[in-house]
Amino acid sequence: MILHISGRSISRGKGSGPLLVSPVPISFLSGVDPETGVIVEKGHPLKGVSMAGKVMAFPYGKGSTVGSYVLYALSRNGHAPAAIINTEAEAIIATGAIIGKIPMIDRISVPLLQLKDAVLVSVDGDDGSMEYNGELSGS
Repeated sequence: MILHISGRSISRGKGSGPLLVSPVPISFLSGVDPETGVIVEKGHPLKGVSMAGKVMAFPYGKGSTVGSYVLYALSRNGHAPAAIINTEAEAIIATGAIIGKIPMIDRISVPLLQLKDAVLVSVDGDDGSMEYNGELSGS
């Protein structure tokens, strides 16, 4: 089943891949290795998992503005997420997505935590939508 989910466009472009859903915010400064895309934040539920090539879904970013440059570095070295979905975009992640040319949307029409890991999705940052190829959690 393919679901068409609406949201708000933050960073233009299109990206597809398996979902990686975080129930908690992510800090890109010191929370993600800029050389590998692996989440290294102590205590984070996804610690040790790579976001490279995945569609990263998380509530919002946290931490220093340098996190924007970490997203840019991930993009430059080929280890960035294929796209980003946030519950609510904030300036650090939005800026990083824009300068790193990573498609990004927020305010999607379903609760973020109903999205399931590993489901294939396509994010369209141009019109703020996504296609979700699977069942939602709790549906």
